[in-house]
Amino acid sequence: MPVRPLTHALLIASTLAMSCATREVSTTSSSDRRQIDFSELEAPPVPPPGEHISYGIEPFQFGELRLPKGRGPFPVAVIIHGGCWLKQYDLKHAAREATALTKSGIATWTIEYRRADEFGGGWPGTFDDVAHATDYLTQLATRYPLNLKRVVLVGHSAGGQLALWLASRAHHVSAAPNPDSLPLAVRGVVSLGGITDLRTFGARSGRCSAAVSTLLGGRADDQSARYDAVSPVELLPLGVRVRLVHGIADNSVPVEQSVDFTALAKTAGDDVKSAIIPDAGHFDLLEPGTTAWPSVMRAVREVLGMR
Repeated sequence: MPVRPLTHALLIASTLAMSCATREVSTTSSSDRRQIDFSELEAPPVPPPGEHISYGIEPFQFGELRLPKGRGPFPVAVIIHGGCWLKQYDLKHAAREATALTKSGIATWTIEYRRADEFGGGWPGTFDDVAHATDYLTQLATRYPLNLKRVVLVGHSAGGQLALWLASRAHHVSAAPNPDSLPLAVRGVVSLGGITDLRTFGARSGRCSAAVSTLLGGRADDQSARYDAVSPVELLPLGVRVRLVHGIADNSVPVEQSVDFTALAKTAGDDVKSAIIPDAGHFDLLEPGTTAWPSVMRAVREVLGMR
């Protein structure tokens, strides 16, 4: 495992200071607001789904495509939902996120995939699915006005891990469980409360942490090669723009997952920035209108080169 260059406290303090300098930190106090609960993401009114398009023959091998108004070609955000890699959580809770990005002029391709506790999911099925779904954009671009020179991967929580892994494929072809084609080139990746270190996260207590071993077929001591192949921290440098947004009040994924990763990615030479949001919880990053949302939008547009 890589050695952390600073303590967590110092890293968080330095990241906050950097974020303040670029106006990336909310000044709303915890006494003025509360964190978004997961149930609110799927509460009415729910935005209508995008166009349902299958990228494979299995029931969960599909995505939802949303296009902005206009003629295009449009930059694209591939949205990878989280939920501990478990079937209990699906792409519906990313609908508000996708709709808001689409309204801002970005086409969104929200992908579903076989989760770790479903037949065919886990290792290597989950990784095969998200890779195939992302690369399927090359076929979608023959039918829809998509600009494949401006693609960003956006993943939340467990989806952040998948997005960061996907972004690494061009530099780490061997990281793919079953590499059979050249991966789609992307401009960069945005991790929202993402899991960046599967070893440290999987060693924690809790249902989501326990799902790491379900995803990879065992604990780190038993499946070290698999952890090395898909844990983002082991794949640095990623070789693309990397932006991380994380809430200080995140009770699901510790903020150190983003803070430590930022420091290590900088040392490795990546173009990386992080926005650490005071008072923001795990799901605030998916809800337009929260104090965290401007940082999410800014990160996505910055990777895509949009003003």
